[in-house]
Amino acid sequence: MHGKEKVNKKMKKIFIIILPLFLSGFLFSQKKPQKKPVKKGIVTKMNYHDEFKKISDEIMTNGTAYENLGELTKGIGARFSATPGYMKAVEWAEKKFKDAGIEMIWRQEVRVPVWIRGKESLQIKAGNGDWKNIKMLSFGNSEGTGGKDLVGEIVLINTTSELNALSVGQLKDKIVFVNLPMDPKIINTSDSYLITAKSKLISASVIAKTGAKALIIRSLTTAIDDTPHAKMVYYEPEDKVKIPALSIGVRSADELEKLLKKQKVTAKLNMSAESKGDTTNPNIIAEIQGKKDSKVIVLGAQLDSWDFAEGAHDDGTGVVQCIEVLRTLKALGIENNHTIRVVLYANSENGGQGRDMYAAYVKKRDEKHIFALGTDAGGYSPRGFSLDMSPQRRRLIFDWKSYFLPYGIYDFDQTDAIQDISPLKKLDIPLAEMVVDTQRYFDYHHSVEDTYDKVSKRELLLGAVAMTQMIFMIDKNW
Repeated sequence: MHGKEKVNKKMKKIFIIILPLFLSGFLFSQKKPQKKPVKKGIVTKMNYHDEFKKISDEIMTNGTAYENLGELTKGIGARFSATPGYMKAVEWAEKKFKDAGIEMIWRQEVRVPVWIRGKESLQIKAGNGDWKNIKMLSFGNSEGTGGKDLVGEIVLINTTSELNALSVGQLKDKIVFVNLPMDPKIINTSDSYLITAKSKLISASVIAKTGAKALIIRSLTTAIDDTPHAKMVYYEPEDKVKIPALSIGVRSADELEKLLKKQKVTAKLNMSAESKGDTTNPNIIAEIQGKKDSKVIVLGAQLDSWDFAEGAHDDGTGVVQCIEVLRTLKALGIENNHTIRVVLYANSENGGQGRDMYAAYVKKRDEKHIFALGTDAGGYSPRGFSLDMSPQRRRLIFDWKSYFLPYGIYDFDQTDAIQDISPLKKLDIPLAEMVVDTQRYFDYHHSVEDTYDKVSKRELLLGAVAMTQMIFMIDKNW
């Protein structure tokens, strides 16, 4: 027994010595970091609220859009198609893209009309009184009077029923005056403008068929002043006669109507406007190529303006906002999945050849475009996006409303996208147009009043924020 006790005591010692070592080893092994198997295909969900704030902070702090607009409007000024001003704007835009760090920049040549306004004047005379000068603007691409005086009695027509009630020959050799205002009851001023602009009463082709020899219209504007606003003329191919067409300011229009209700009024019109064939002007295209694929997200604005105007809101603001989108993506180092492309369109004001050329280019190359965004309603406070696309696509964007709302973006209910991206609809490309507060836009639209000082820097930058956020979301989710 004594021997067994010695053995047991020895075993206990060994056990006492080994046990702590065993336990310490076991516990130590439990503290070692264990590598967890990585599940393939799982992507960490992006915090879009944070990404939206990064975009907003960058643009509101470091955005260059407002300064760029000053260079474009004050440094270059009018940039009408087929003029030296337009080509200066082209060179300026290319430099701005390069300054933003964009490497892929190219020109796309477009056939554009050469139309020269020349000298123009309008005088009216009531009864046997003296001639009185009236401010006026020829319609873009309008025929002129050959630099000779065109004299005729003015006839007021304000409704299509009045026009239809006139017998054949009653308007022969007369000058038709249409004093048709934009409907103030329509709160969306863009809708009011389009409804008025589509009236047959202000169609030179329709009026020419009556035998009249000229057309004068009230400017399409919400302003109460005497500044004339330009409009584009569309002659039909079958027109035997292309009559001169012009616009006058609101106050002159109302005064003229009052005169006509009292007595005979004669007009003396002299326009040296003429068309001289066509030439080429380029669209300017710049892009950041996609890291995942070559599908294209395109956004664009018109680079041209009227021949007499700075074109600040129409559409200098859109131009600099598009440039700002690319600058911001580069500045934040955002890795875009798809190619993000900007197109600055030529000849939007008096022809629309730039947008047609780009759509033809996309069709010919069979490029896959997944989204197109247009902006041409001025640099006012952004309110939302008009979505011209399938209901399924619209619903995908509706799901993002909560991300946009802190930035004042809430209107996703409109369904028209009518700017320079519109020809892309025929290619089944989802379209969107930025919606802004347009209550002041038609005060200045197509007039000498559309100047840099009418643009708010903060509103302009907020528009660039909304555009960048939308492009970001499309790129990450479509």
